[in-house]
Amino acid sequence: MKPSLLSKLDQLSERLEEVGTLMNQESATADMNQYRKLTREHAELEPVVGLYAQWREAQTDIKTAQEMMQDPSMKVFAQEEIESAQQRIAALELDLQKMLLPKDPNDERNIFLEIRAGTGGDESALFAGDLLRMYTRYAERCRWQVEMVSESPSEIGGFKEVIVRLVGQGVYSRMKFESGGHRVQRVPATETQGRIHTSACTVAVMPEADEISDVDINPADLRIDTFRASGAGGQHINKTDSAVRLTHIPTGIVVECQDDRSQHKNKAQAMKVLATRIKDVQLRAQQASEAATRKSLVGSGDRSERIRTYNFPQGRITDHRINLTLYKLEMVMEGDLDELTNSLMAEHQTEQLAALAESQAD
Repeated sequence: MKPSLLSKLDQLSERLEEVGTLMNQESATADMNQYRKLTREHAELEPVVGLYAQWREAQTDIKTAQEMMQDPSMKVFAQEEIESAQQRIAALELDLQKMLLPKDPNDERNIFLEIRAGTGGDESALFAGDLLRMYTRYAERCRWQVEMVSESPSEIGGFKEVIVRLVGQGVYSRMKFESGGHRVQRVPATETQGRIHTSACTVAVMPEADEISDVDINPADLRIDTFRASGAGGQHINKTDSAVRLTHIPTGIVVECQDDRSQHKNKAQAMKVLATRIKDVQLRAQQASEAATRKSLVGSGDRSERIRTYNFPQGRITDHRINLTLYKLEMVMEGDLDELTNSLMAEHQTEQLAALAESQAD
């Protein structure tokens, strides 16, 4: 292992001890925010330092076995011990490299998930509804909170557009690879000839801005319109101008929110979505720049890219970025996304390791 990596691991070990001491001190005070920050840092450091301790133990095992080699009667046993420790070291070094890869600063953020019907008319809107149900079920499995932000239902069911907020631990880290074009192949309910149709939806996963102030929004660049909400909600929601539409003139981004009876709350929610969308534009520009310097399979953030096909007649789901095909479509549509998500995360890590190796070689 490189000296620079060893030095970093030694520093992390020292920091873990320091954080443990600080946690004991803070637990006796009323500063719960600081205590929570320390607890989070401790949870992040502990697995890395634990692996490093195993690596050092394996190094010690090799030294002990090398000393045993001096005894002819122990030579075979000692050689086996050395080979076993070397295998452990190789695996531990790879795991440590993965854990020390630069973390996406947005990984722990909540997200706004936006699903829009694309080509395919009514069938596309129905598929948008199916995708929302799939992600909602996945959120339930992960124990995330789901909040409806805005919806534009279609006439026969499903959605022309729907935005939900997902709140929980590591939401963006597990959902960020869902952005892109999702294609469905199936026989629509409205098809009388039994023909298979192809429709599409786009999904946008946007990390939530911590505060609206994180994004520079000039009030002079905003046009604010209020209007009467449509759809369900009782007499009150339809009789007052509680719905809010924000237009960000420089980018052309338009956000509508009518989920709440209060115009003030709808405006606050719309501002949150607007800040998140502007942040998302900046993030995608950064990702596009990175993709230009090295070919990236996942995480490009390109909405126009077809990332996945859902083939109902064959019960097949294919992620085109990593050439992964699973014949468990029914389970996936019920929210069983772990195999897909874990494969995408693993591929992303492989890309990062390859990029790191290239930079070190240079």
